[in-house]
Amino acid sequence: MNVRRSAAALAAAAVIGAAAPALAASPSPTPSVAIPDGLSGTADPTYDGVWRQSLALLAQDTAGVIPADRAVAWLTGQQCANGAFAAFRADPAKPCDAKLMADTNSTAAAVQALTALGGHAAETGKAVTWLKSVQNADGGWGYNPGGASDANSTAVVTGALVAAGERPERVVKGGKSPYDALLTFALPCTGDGAGAFAYQPDKQGELTANADATAAAVLGALGQPLNASAAKAAASASGCAAPATPEQAARNGARYLSTALAKDHHLVSALPGAENQPDYGNTADAVVALAAAGHADEATAALRWLEANAPQWAARSGPAAYAQLVLAAHATGTDPRAFGSTDLVRLLDATGPAPKQTATRKPEASGTSDDGSSTTLWVTVGAVVLVVLVAAALFLARARRRQQP
Repeated sequence: MNVRRSAAALAAAAVIGAAAPALAASPSPTPSVAIPDGLSGTADPTYDGVWRQSLALLAQDTAGVIPADRAVAWLTGQQCANGAFAAFRADPAKPCDAKLMADTNSTAAAVQALTALGGHAAETGKAVTWLKSVQNADGGWGYNPGGASDANSTAVVTGALVAAGERPERVVKGGKSPYDALLTFALPCTGDGAGAFAYQPDKQGELTANADATAAAVLGALGQPLNASAAKAAASASGCAAPATPEQAARNGARYLSTALAKDHHLVSALPGAENQPDYGNTADAVVALAAAGHADEATAALRWLEANAPQWAARSGPAAYAQLVLAAHATGTDPRAFGSTDLVRLLDATGPAPKQTATRKPEASGTSDDGSSTTLWVTVGAVVLVVLVAAALFLARARRRQQP
């Protein structure tokens, strides 16, 4: 999900309770608060502290890194007593109050990170309980409690439920589950944006295709978290059918994303009064969604585009951006330490406290042959055979000497 909008946009959206976070906008050049010890990144954390920390920890764990204790402690220290997380608490020692705007996206991202790390059942249990308590009657979630459901928030919460061992189809409100809510954002197979997902219906109840919401909703409809792995190869993403089930809606969304990426291999962001710009984060999310839907091959060209163009964006944007790229690499079976000419894991690690244990390269890079056999195994076998041959030669030599008169 494209997770960090500008501070002004996100603040305004939070007031109306309808915004999904946007994952990695340009960092604030002059943070309004001091950067706390343990937090990754140097940008102002006011609107994305928990999200970016959660993404960074999730990506590190996915890449085989054991994060620093104080990085994990910073995240757990942000949790309110009721289980919720806000975007950022400058003073974690101060109890959360009604003025603090807890949100579903930060809470869901924290659940996914802490579940992946393990050993945080108490924190994730409380967070899941809070998420269930603020579920809307349509089965979905808005960015803030009480806000209208949107595809992005519903999808990231669904991923958190799955990560925590819940079955989303059994998490219901008013008889509706998260999957029911996601289907309400799915466009039909005719007209503009056929097969895509909308962020929310407009004031007239109409749905408009949104690539960011589509990438998020494909994962949600598949019941997959942010660090999804590639699914078994599916049939071509061409073709669209009435989105009567979450699985069919996800297939339709994958088709839409595949078509959107076909020409330039990346998605664009359209801002009023400005030229379209490449949307690196949304492109990374689309790669994850396609891979999770079984279309990793169709995501390859977009991944190659990201390898050539996205590292510079991530360097400007910070840990959440590096995390998105790591997750895109993971979803397609690509080594994030050899992302084109970039070691994403090393650069992500450098944005925060030094990890307890850094990652090594994938097993293939340390000597796994094409048929899956380990070089180390063959060296060991060869050594054993050599010892046996030498012993046999010595035995035969001694036998000959005994036979000589």
